[in-house]
Amino acid sequence: MAPKEIPVYLFTGFLESGKTTFIQDTLQDVRFNSGEKTLLLVCEEGEQEYEPENFSGHNVCIRTLDDVEELTEENLERWAKESRCERVIIEYNGMWLIQTLYDNMPRGWLPYQNMLFFDGNTFMNYNANMRSLVVDKIRDAELCVFNRLPDDADMTALHKVVRGISRRADIVYEFRDGKVVPDEIEDPLPFDLDAPVVEIEDEDFALFYRDITEDPKKYKDKTVHTKVQAVTDKRFPEGYCAMGRHIMTCCVEDIAFCPLVARIRDGMTITNTGWYMITAKIDFRFSRLYAKKGPVFLLEQIEPAEPPQQPVATFY
Repeated sequence: MAPKEIPVYLFTGFLESGKTTFIQDTLQDVRFNSGEKTLLLVCEEGEQEYEPENFSGHNVCIRTLDDVEELTEENLERWAKESRCERVIIEYNGMWLIQTLYDNMPRGWLPYQNMLFFDGNTFMNYNANMRSLVVDKIRDAELCVFNRLPDDADMTALHKVVRGISRRADIVYEFRDGKVVPDEIEDPLPFDLDAPVVEIEDEDFALFYRDITEDPKKYKDKTVHTKVQAVTDKRFPEGYCAMGRHIMTCCVEDIAFCPLVARIRDGMTITNTGWYMITAKIDFRFSRLYAKKGPVFLLEQIEPAEPPQQPVATFY
């Protein structure tokens, strides 16, 4: 028998970022809280405390986790059973990795919404000193809220940090006077997709790779010129290799080789781990290397090249 499906509303961010206030207001709103049995998991305690007597109805069971070691599947299942909950709201600790929650989430718990909150006055310090934790939170967020912003806040700087990590998260700026501004900053790509040959510079490869994997169809039939490293393997289909770059999202621990499938023309010689300047037309087709449809370099020209000055591509 399949487990009961329980929607999970996840609110993330660092201490004093406004999560508690937002959740309190949400549970006081009868449009959201009309009597559904709710399990509220509080993974950190700040200065702001919940006022359950003001919630809409007496339907919220609060459980507080003082340590990440308490975040186990057994505990979550037990609390869900005790509360007989129909949904779960989690105020997540900003110092805990999101994957820890996903690894311990009981069967049937379905992530429904992930909202991320930052105090606009402290965000840049967190980004400079706890970059990996910032990336961890932004990468999975559907909505990123910067609150308590002063009137002269640099929204473009905040926007660039988020977009360097995720292109799918919506962004909202909330100012001290209560004004709320949705993000409408344009995000032009650093290369011209309408050019006869699209030049992808070394410093732009990470952005190119993320964009082509997120929206591959818009690259179909485009011709690109860029520097890549080749990977060959006898397990690859004949006439194919992988070409890409190592990309770092936030820190050295997450560096990974990020390739695209490449089809080799007759007469081309490819050396494993060799660097090449390639001119390739891009198709969108099924490949066994992806086990699905994806972007494929149809190599037109290749020539050996020196490795770039920074072999690992980044978003900055």
